[in-house]
Amino acid sequence: MYPYIPNTQDEEKEMLQGMGLNSIDQLFEDIPQDVKLKRKLNLNPSMSELEVSKHMKDLTNKNLSNEDLTCFLGAGAYDHYIPSLIKHITSRSEFYTAYTPYQPEISQGTLQVIFEYQSMICSLTGMDVSNASMYDGPTACTEAALMAAENGKKNKIVVSKTVHPEIRKVLKTYLGFREIELVEVDMTDGVTDIDKLRAAVDSSTGGVIVQNPNFFGIIEDMEEVEKITHANKALLIMNVDPISLGVLKTPGEIGADIAVGEGQSLGNSLNYGGPYLGFMAVTSKLMRKMPGRIVGQTEDLDGKRAFVLTLQAREQHIRRQKASSNICSNQALNALTAVVYLTTLGKKGLKEVAEQSARKAHYAYSEIIKSGKYKPLFNKPFFKEFAVEGEASKVNSELLKNNILGGYDLSMDYPLPNGLLFCVTEKRTKAEIDKLAKVLEGIK
Repeated sequence: MYPYIPNTQDEEKEMLQGMGLNSIDQLFEDIPQDVKLKRKLNLNPSMSELEVSKHMKDLTNKNLSNEDLTCFLGAGAYDHYIPSLIKHITSRSEFYTAYTPYQPEISQGTLQVIFEYQSMICSLTGMDVSNASMYDGPTACTEAALMAAENGKKNKIVVSKTVHPEIRKVLKTYLGFREIELVEVDMTDGVTDIDKLRAAVDSSTGGVIVQNPNFFGIIEDMEEVEKITHANKALLIMNVDPISLGVLKTPGEIGADIAVGEGQSLGNSLNYGGPYLGFMAVTSKLMRKMPGRIVGQTEDLDGKRAFVLTLQAREQHIRRQKASSNICSNQALNALTAVVYLTTLGKKGLKEVAEQSARKAHYAYSEIIKSGKYKPLFNKPFFKEFAVEGEASKVNSELLKNNILGGYDLSMDYPLPNGLLFCVTEKRTKAEIDKLAKVLEGIK
């Protein structure tokens, strides 16, 4: 018997008889004996509800969050301020159960949320069309790469090594099974090596992926990247931090064909790593190549504003072999959060968040390096993240003793044995930054 399955012995016997069997073992006799476990699972003894509750609370208390620590860690997940309005809106029952609308025209509220989300992503990126949100930043970027390869009927994608390491890992996994070559271009002083990029991109290249600001927080020379990409009739895929678009040129202004990124910073909590949402926006000529679905605005029979699903390209609605992607979720709740966040801040508010993050990051940078103990790892303009030389494990251990969540250890992904990547958002105060600099200075 399996105590976690609520079937009585009589019910079990009745089901087996219905299948013409006498025992559970008969049900699984096709499984070879040499692969069966032949013992009970190594599980703890059962606990009462009271004991389970206490056990889970004890485990929870071992966690330290950004509510307990002053966070200077970024590397793709950012501790931006989340207006209190967001939780009031997203906790309403008509929103927190929202998912992909399978009977779309009935779900006018859900469709409107997606429509407004798409409109805001287009406005933010300067692109023509956006789809409903995707799983996360890395898979959104991968979908863009697949779309670029398919669009040009080419079998090579070029990506800069300054693109987030996790994105490149996901790209490698997906593209390998599609027999698409992934070429990684080296960096120089923290940015894409333009000469090596020029040598890597040719007529067989379907798309070029560059992150701006890149993984090190540095602003890339996107104008030169755009020229090289389009000179070879490839698609330019820009992976962007949406907050940075409050002050930097948009992918649309630069001439990108596809803009993708991670939308966590748009009002979504860090959540110990997820769930997050990926966004994608494209030029109008790629609209029908885009995965997922698009919500359109129209009028009903009474002339009132209404919304419909349009240009659907997913296996639930059409034959699988015709589907452009297997993206099934639209991360509706996370997208709603992004909509409320952008609505709450508006254009001026988003610009202020970006400017404060940049200014505070540059102040932190100057305070950390001014004594000469910590030297800059790169000499390039940056947005809200910067890298300095330092023994990551030792430094972060000392910072944690002072309730500071330190920088990202760059040696985990790059041949940089003494590299620390710090992030500063608008949430950080001068006192917090000064404390960071003081503690760093005192580490022996």
